[in-house]
Amino acid sequence: MHKGRLEAFSDGVLAIIITIMVLELHAPKEATWAGLREVWPTLVSYVLSFIYIGIYWTNHHHLFQAARHVSGGTLWANLHVLFWLSLIPFVTNWVDESHFAALPMAAYGAVLLLAAVAYWILVRTLVRHHGRDSALARAIGIDAKGTVSAVLYAAAIPLAFVRPWIAGAIY
Repeated sequence: MHKGRLEAFSDGVLAIIITIMVLELHAPKEATWAGLREVWPTLVSYVLSFIYIGIYWTNHHHLFQAARHVSGGTLWANLHVLFWLSLIPFVTNWVDESHFAALPMAAYGAVLLLAAVAYWILVRTLVRHHGRDSALARAIGIDAKGTVSAVLYAAAIPLAFVRPWIAGAIY
């Protein structure tokens, strides 16, 4: 099956996710530094989440540049990734509204961890479809960055209940 529709659909979903997040941004009530300080949690959580969506978009783009075609399993694995990424605006808003409280920070990490696991599944599905000796498999290699990221998210989740700022620094 041709990969073009999957790429176009994914790009559209990611664009909608970013749009939802930006719609949560509101100008400060006052045109002062104090007014800007009031909205800093919103700005910080938005920037962090925008970076994550950007990372997934670029990784997804490079992954599918190396893929020649997709299977039905690939479509479902891709939807799995998009599902977890679609929750980023929700947890971003929750983190913002709670001013980085423990449970929302842990939930943010859980969404990041589950998105990372889903992306790993997507990659493995594509490698299985293309073969272990394929150019795709060679391009992916061992994916140390993906593994380290998932381990850090998993460590940050319980740390959010100890000190939410530690989890935030890890994210």
